[in-house]
Amino acid sequence: MDLKGKVAIVTGGGQGIGKAICLKLAESGAEVAVFDLNFENAQATVQEIRKLSRKAEAFKVDVAEWKSVEEATRRATESLGNAQILVNNAGWDQIQPFVETKPEFWNKVIAINLMGVIHCSRAVLDPMIERQAGKIVNIASDAGRVGSLGETVYAGAKGGVIAFSKSLAREVARYNINVNSICPGPTDTPLLRAQPDKVVQALEKAIPFRRVARPEEIADAVLFFASPLSNYITGQVMSVSGGLTMAG
Repeated sequence: MDLKGKVAIVTGGGQGIGKAICLKLAESGAEVAVFDLNFENAQATVQEIRKLSRKAEAFKVDVAEWKSVEEATRRATESLGNAQILVNNAGWDQIQPFVETKPEFWNKVIAINLMGVIHCSRAVLDPMIERQAGKIVNIASDAGRVGSLGETVYAGAKGGVIAFSKSLAREVARYNINVNSICPGPTDTPLLRAQPDKVVQALEKAIPFRRVARPEEIADAVLFFASPLSNYITGQVMSVSGGLTMAG
């Protein structure tokens, strides 16, 4: 898939799934603006992209804050040009029973996982509408489709991402802009590795393929939605979970 000449913004691009997405898009020819709250991680991703002979820049961004997103998008545009691709990947959660959580936790989960998607989508839309073209890929979660034990507020936020994506897809289709969602299942990331071994083993046993996903496998799905192969697909939700969730 050829993305030469395309500029992509990837949030949470400093590690895990986000880093894999950045590298996958760069391998296909895109120039990448790596947005991450951890600037050092973003810079490390940029260095790997540049080894592929692609342009890339790192930006410290708090997706929960509109002014931070607005400023970083302006700087990314000045450096690389208007983004034709946006991948809203940044996310955060802590697994714990809902009754043990507090309002500060709820607000943080919603601010990062839902408002972050809203902020970044709004930041790139005007140039996309003007050019009558664009691809927005939102990383939701199967937690938002079928629920997840210990992730109740997160599931609510990711369900909101799915609904937001579908509604935005209806609004911007007239401008030839595609908006789709990807729902990863358990994936080999630093967050998963921080879980007890028995939790990971239980997940692997529940997945029909008997293993968790590799970040690159989530990135493959992103590449599809970011590429011309998906030009007639919008408002859709793709689960990449090894068959763990097969809900309609």
